Amino acid sequence: MGSLTKGLWAVALLVSSFVSALPADSVIPKDALYKNPKASVDSRIADLLSRMTLEEKIGQVMQGDISNWLNVTDGTFNRSGLVDSMVYKTGQFYVGYPVEWEWIARETLRAQKYLVEETRLGIPALVQTEGIHGFLVGNATIFNSPIAYGCAFDPKLVEEMAGVIADEALALGVNHIFAPVVDLARELRFGRVEEMFSEDHYLSGEIGYAYVVGLQAKKVAATVKHFAGFGTPEQGLNTAPVHGGEREMRRTYLPAFKRTIIDADAWSVMSAYHSYDGIPAAADYHLLTEVLRGEWGYKYHVTTDAGGSDKLCNDHGLCERGDKRAVTMLALTAGNDVEMGGGSFNYRAIPGLLADGTLEIEVLDTAVSRILRTKFVMGIFETPYQAAPQNQWKKIIHSDKSVALARRLDRESIVLLENNGVLPLDKKALKSVAVIGPMAHGFMNYGDYVVYKSQYRGITPLDGINNVFKDSKTKVTYAQGCERWSNDKSMFPEAIAAAKAAEVAVVVVGTWSRDQTELWVGLNATTGEHVDVHSLNLVGAQADLVREILAVNNKTIVVFSSGKPVTEPWISDSAAALVQQFYPSEEGGNALADVLFGSYNPSGKLSVSFPRDVGTCPSYYDYLKGSRFVDAGAIYADGTMKFGHQYVLSSSLPLYPFGYGKSYSTFSFSNVVLSKTNVTADATVTATLKVKNTSKIAGTEVVQLYVTDKVATVVTPNKELKGFSKVALKAGEEKTVNIDIDVSTLGVWNTRNKYVVEKGEFVVAVGDSSESLKSKASFWVL
Repeated sequence: MGSLTKGLWAVALLVSSFVSALPADSVIPKDALYKNPKASVDSRIADLLSRMTLEEKIGQVMQGDISNWLNVTDGTFNRSGLVDSMVYKTGQFYVGYPVEWEWIARETLRAQKYLVEETRLGIPALVQTEGIHGFLVGNATIFNSPIAYGCAFDPKLVEEMAGVIADEALALGVNHIFAPVVDLARELRFGRVEEMFSEDHYLSGEIGYAYVVGLQAKKVAATVKHFAGFGTPEQGLNTAPVHGGEREMRRTYLPAFKRTIIDADAWSVMSAYHSYDGIPAAADYHLLTEVLRGEWGYKYHVTTDAGGSDKLCNDHGLCERGDKRAVTMLALTAGNDVEMGGGSFNYRAIPGLLADGTLEIEVLDTAVSRILRTKFVMGIFETPYQAAPQNQWKKIIHSDKSVALARRLDRESIVLLENNGVLPLDKKALKSVAVIGPMAHGFMNYGDYVVYKSQYRGITPLDGINNVFKDSKTKVTYAQGCERWSNDKSMFPEAIAAAKAAEVAVVVVGTWSRDQTELWVGLNATTGEHVDVHSLNLVGAQADLVREILAVNNKTIVVFSSGKPVTEPWISDSAAALVQQFYPSEEGGNALADVLFGSYNPSGKLSVSFPRDVGTCPSYYDYLKGSRFVDAGAIYADGTMKFGHQYVLSSSLPLYPFGYGKSYSTFSFSNVVLSKTNVTADATVTATLKVKNTSKIAGTEVVQLYVTDKVATVVTPNKELKGFSKVALKAGEEKTVNIDIDVSTLGVWNTRNKYVVEKGEFVVAVGDSSESLKSKASFWVL
């Protein structure tokens, strides 16, 4: 902070002192109520707030950054930078840099000690970083991307993953993670599909809930983001407006947030960049205050996204560019308690706004009290120094147990799309295999939100297959085939020769993202934050490479390694097998080999539908009644055209629907039976059925339950997922499955915009995908 800025800041504080006079007792007694862990949280908040100066309050509502006092290039400490930063950014600071563990732990401890021991009130900070698929620091455990582990349909495993992320973060003193993302992946051109769990709000809510529970059980705060409706921007463009009304917001987008925020008791929420129906999310008083706080009763704090407050004027046009006073009034009064960094720190305008009566002190006090609540509930006043001893770090971070969990979650997330009898491969009988493709080796095809150069650490598909045959005479050959970003085919001959010479070819193609450094310096990518596409086809020479390999080896297995669906239907028709592995964990190659060679029977189900082409989007399964008419046309491989109407030369149906995924086993379902047929709006109905493994191979099936409101006063979805159960079955084994239906969740927002569970028939359907429904039964709300 420059001397002029310091002076202006001091003047503003002096001028505004009449609304927040300095406490008479500038020395805080040791027995102050807020220091008593046995006192109620509300009492502690009230006591501490009453003692805070205006400067101390404002310090809680802006985010600092460890780079203010740590040189992230050479690790040196700058005392003046720490002191300067803590003048007005004391509440929280960000540490997500690709630096040594020791630097983060040392400077986090130094900052916490400064706050606790050298400031008047001793309020510890929230220490923050990212964590959607792993603690964002070098050499921590990297799990697969959210769109991947959404396909596992295994909330308990996600809860376990979140616990690992919390343990690894706390080992270095980090106590606040910006995750999970419960936006819905319903606009597939959008670059951030990889960060979301699913197109479906029920599945997203269950996984988000599990993540928050797993993280916060270790006293690490979660941040649920991006509130709300962020995932379907106009044209699929990052931060663009989202179109919809109140009913769509409440029916489609908010349920996952309510499940994750309220039921899991998440300790913070992040608002979003976009506007919805003309209202920027960061200035949406209705959502942030009337709904989140008023209707839902949320008591903790909300933060803007990085630079999100600046967008209110600079992009959304709600005020003149650079008008800090206007930005503060828009964001703070709407319900954004904290202004994240990455922007202009508009909240420095608070003293002046208080001084001239534009802003009421109660607004600031409310924001500060919410932040303090988060800290008191977390327990960081009692345990501000949370890092583990340095000699324990390697036992906690990237432990063998954590890496094994990453592999398990990854393989449970892999979806078998097609199998014409070639899988599983017999590793004892196989004499040779060719591994081909730009995503097969040379780098790890992680999603975004990994630290710089993470892509050079991990098990590639080639590594995983080599590991299968490390003590074998089976010949494994590798050919890159092409660069992922190029049309150059000069490497094709080597790949074709390798495929011809092998019994089986495994071709790995797809999309790619970048780490958190490379993503923002102009390097090419096809997914990731701010990387949006107009096509869902393979890029460059990849598709032609697949064609050439298919032409010379009829046992070609194609693997899509991607952050979103790839639309190449001809591969589905031509390959011996097709496997979807959304962006993997660091054990991705081993997980893939587990599936290909049958040591794990695939059980993944698509958490997002696959369209036939970008032009047939959206393809989500829970479309409203009265839409998605089908009179399909087609263009066949020989060029013959069949003309239809929906669409003229394609189909409005997805290529692969939500919930779809094959197994090496086969399963049968009995008819579903309901525990009740006449119920009240607050009842629970239990659906019961038997599932049998009818094959000679042990396997796991995901039983999915969908509900349709047959007749309603407003248009409702044709079906909605309302429950699922993941069932492991030995060969020939049969198990009874019970899935509860909470009738109170089946309501509509009626024509008066009131939530009502309406009387009438509800149809329950069970199956192994949203389109493969085995039986139905009905109950009636009276």
